[in-house]
Amino acid sequence: MPQDNLIKLECADCHKINYHSNRNKKTIKAKLELQKYCRHCKKHTHHKETK
Repeated sequence: MPQDNLIKLECADCHKINYHSNRNKKTIKAKLELQKYCRHCKKHTHHKETK
């Protein structure tokens, strides 16, 4: 997995980084925002891409 394509997904509610993923930055210009499960909040929340 190339290092330059790695992204971190942070919970919008508790601001903890729960997931790591990758994306092709040449084809997808916008930051990812996904509905994922947060084990700290114990519910599904929005997760936004961070640095």
